[in-house]
Amino acid sequence: MDEEIDTRKINNSFLRDHNYATEVQPVQTLDYIDSIKAFFFSDNGQLRSFTQPEPPLMRRQEAFNRTADIISTVEFNSTGELLATGDKGGRVVVFQREQESKNQPHRRGEYNVYSTFQSHEPEFDYLKSLEIEEKINKIRWLPQQNAAYFLLSTNDKTVKLWKISERDKRPEGYNLKDEEGRIRDPTTITALRILLDHKTVKLWKISERDKRPEGYNLKDEEGRIRDPTTITALRVPVLRPMDLMVEATPRRIFSNAHTYHINSISVNSDYETYMSTDDLRINLWNLEITNRSFNIVDIKPANMEELTEVITAAEFHPNQCNTFVYSSSKGSIRLCDMRTSALCDNHSKLFEEPEDPSNRSFFSEIISSISDVKFSHSGRYLMTRDYLTVKVWDINMESKPLETYQVHDYLRSKLCSLYENDCIFDKFECVWNGTDSVLMTGSYNNFFRMFDRNTKRDVTLEASRENSKPRAILKPRKVCVGGKRRKDEISVDSLDFSKKILHTAWHPNENIIAVAATNNLYIFQDKVN
Repeated sequence: MDEEIDTRKINNSFLRDHNYATEVQPVQTLDYIDSIKAFFFSDNGQLRSFTQPEPPLMRRQEAFNRTADIISTVEFNSTGELLATGDKGGRVVVFQREQESKNQPHRRGEYNVYSTFQSHEPEFDYLKSLEIEEKINKIRWLPQQNAAYFLLSTNDKTVKLWKISERDKRPEGYNLKDEEGRIRDPTTITALRILLDHKTVKLWKISERDKRPEGYNLKDEEGRIRDPTTITALRVPVLRPMDLMVEATPRRIFSNAHTYHINSISVNSDYETYMSTDDLRINLWNLEITNRSFNIVDIKPANMEELTEVITAAEFHPNQCNTFVYSSSKGSIRLCDMRTSALCDNHSKLFEEPEDPSNRSFFSEIISSISDVKFSHSGRYLMTRDYLTVKVWDINMESKPLETYQVHDYLRSKLCSLYENDCIFDKFECVWNGTDSVLMTGSYNNFFRMFDRNTKRDVTLEASRENSKPRAILKPRKVCVGGKRRKDEISVDSLDFSKKILHTAWHPNENIIAVAATNNLYIFQDKVN
């Protein structure tokens, strides 16, 4: 009961999460990619366009109204050939990039559905009288080691390791059927069963037999018993061609390790371990061991009345397997080294920007809460996202951020209404491009922002069907705060706060981005001439 009371205190005082519906809807509503174009920066500082080919036909309006299809996470794999999305219905949809064709080179950027599967189901904790949602909180890919793909997916309590593999042959043979003729699972067959060696007593032409032969070579293709005396050869299973099938199977289930809701997972650079993070603790797992994890961070106080902050996100260093970072609801970032201590409650570095007393308000602590933290690909920089800004930190300079970018500063005057409708507690993610030179994060009204670190240019784009046609340029948007509004501007009072882009992903090597706007997935890519 103490843990249950603690959880309620955390949710009421810090998290303020929305109560999502757990209605399960058909997965086909994610079986599309919207078509839009957007501007982006070229090497000379000018804007270049992005494009995505047309999606398959489907009933878009019907898909838009399905709450279980709201996308909750987006993630490219290490090569960018696969893109995985998770939704509130507990499903994972994997898209695969089309191979290049000489006849249709523009189709190289298309992502089509590769596999769909139900990752998590709704559960109920009877000890705590707590419903566990099936919503997918995070997806993380493991590096590809063979023909199969592996990814980790998590809801509030359980992390699962999934294997996604292709099969274009099926086994056939007499070892694949049991005594009643039912097909056996080929993965459960551990030995080849053949005709038994039975004793036979003969007296001239009169014979006695007290045992009968058994084995799967004793039946023909129709299942009829064959005469054992006519069997002259052993028939073994063979592989027959079949239509290509993509299978998703759970290989590991990591459960019962978190009292509070899991908000992030991160795969270590050693590819043997990963960590899962909830509001107060961080656990380290071995990918091969499901019944044991190691607690490496625990900020839960002995008296929950003394709780002042919670963990909001965590990530491993891309190159150093001993280093990780986690952020808090008070706007601080802690860098930890697992070589110093088994329990990393004492951080190695603390990144925190001093608050300006002149800007202090009732909402200061809420808007300073960090919703996402990401290492750069080089490992030299950290990027954090709070409610109003994106900040870049040099890991060698703890005193202040290296760069600060205003995402939607025009909302500062709207904080009171945003607090009343709970939007102020929205958790926006942020991503780097492949060269760590550009940052991207989401905003309201289906806007998303890009910042070029070299040219200091920024652009606001809108992912919307109404304002974009297939292979048409999506123009940059501007928000008018006050005064006379221009024709191409939108008033801050006209912004739709129900339309928000919380989850984004960037291709690791190319200028291709994925943007999740509620239950619509948009793909952007460099314009193909």
